[in-house]
Amino acid sequence: MLMQLTYRYRLYPSRGQEEKLLAALEFCRWLYNRLLEEMNRAKAEDKKITQLKTQALIVKLKEEKPELKTVYSKVLQMVNHQLWNNISALAGLKRNGRRVGRLRFKGEDRLKALNYNQSGFKVEGKKLVLSKVGEVPIKLHREIKGKVKGVIVKREGSGRWYAMFQVENETEPLPKTRKAVGIDVGIKHFLTDSEGQQVENPRFYERTLERIRIRHKQLSRKQEGSENHEKAKAKLLKIYEKLVNRRDDFLHKLSRFYVNNYDVIAVENLNIAAMARNHNLAQYILDTSWGKFLHFLSYKAEGAGRRLVEVDPKGTSQEYKNREIDRDYNAALNILKRGLVGRGWPEPTPVEMEPLRELIEVSASSVVEAGSPLR
Repeated sequence: MLMQLTYRYRLYPSRGQEEKLLAALEFCRWLYNRLLEEMNRAKAEDKKITQLKTQALIVKLKEEKPELKTVYSKVLQMVNHQLWNNISALAGLKRNGRRVGRLRFKGEDRLKALNYNQSGFKVEGKKLVLSKVGEVPIKLHREIKGKVKGVIVKREGSGRWYAMFQVENETEPLPKTRKAVGIDVGIKHFLTDSEGQQVENPRFYERTLERIRIRHKQLSRKQEGSENHEKAKAKLLKIYEKLVNRRDDFLHKLSRFYVNNYDVIAVENLNIAAMARNHNLAQYILDTSWGKFLHFLSYKAEGAGRRLVEVDPKGTSQEYKNREIDRDYNAALNILKRGLVGRGWPEPTPVEMEPLRELIEVSASSVVEAGSPLR
C-alpha cells in the first residue's frame, strides 16, 4: 500500500539565492491576488470562470508583468492550484453551516512557500537544485525513502528556509509483537499507558514563556516597519520555531516507540477543540499537542501495519475502578479493554487488570535524548 510522507530539511541559500527566492514569493503573491481579482470580477459580471481559464490567464499575465518569467512555470501553476483549493475549502465551510466571507487577498509576507510540483528540482549531493534559483545547500540529516513527487520551499517567520519533500512510499509492515497497549493522555503526565508507564508532560511552552515575554517586550519598544523591529521580530519567531521543533521531536520519538512495540494501540477519541474552550485549561491542552501526537501515531501505525483504535472516552476513568489504582493508569487499562472488543484479541477481565507493578515514570528529556526511553 502506498502512503504519502513529508521529509523536512533545512536550506542554506546564499544572499543572492535568498534574494531570488524572496522575489519569487512576492511575484507569486502578486499572481495569487491578480487571479483572485479576475475571479471576483467574473463573478460580479455573472460570467463563468474555471480553473483552466485562470491557468491560461497566467500566460497573458506574463506579458503584463514580465517579472513572472523569472519564476519557474510550474511554481506559478501551483499558485493557481492553491487559489482554487482555498476556494473549495471555503465552500466546504459554507456547506457545513459556517459563516464565512469572501476569500481574502494576500497581504505583504503572507505567501511563504514555493511549490515545485513534479519538476524543476533535483538533489545533487548536498545541494538542492531549483530551477531559476540555483544550487542551494541542504542539510540532509536522514535518507529520503520513496518516490519524490514534489518539493515545497518555505521561509519561516524566523528567516530560516526549509525544503519539504513530498514522497510516495510503499508501507513496510513491522514484525508482529503480539502486544497491545492502551494510552491515556493527560496534563499532569503527558500520557499513562496500560503497561504502567507514565511520561511526564514536557511543558515546552511553559518553560519558554519567560524568554517569549522578554522578546515580546523588546519588540514592542521598536518602531514598527523599521529594520530593528524586523530583527526583534525574527528573534521572537526563532524562539517559537525552536519550541515547535523540540515539541515535534518529542512527539515523533514517543509515537515511534509505541508503533515499534505494539500491534494494537488504543486511544481515546477526544474532541480536543471542545476541550480547549475551557479557558482554565486551554493553554495546557494546546501546549501538550495531543492532536499532533495522535496524528503522528496514526500515520506511523498505518505505515508499519499496526492498528490504531479510537474508543469512546466517556467514563474511562470510572469503569472497573479500584481505589488502589492510579486514576490515569485505570483509564489506560479501560481504554485498552474497549480497544480490544471485537478485534479477535482476548479481553482482559477486571481481575487481570489489577496493577502488577509500580508505575514507571519517564522524563520528557529522556524521550528527546534517547528516542526509545520506555522499557
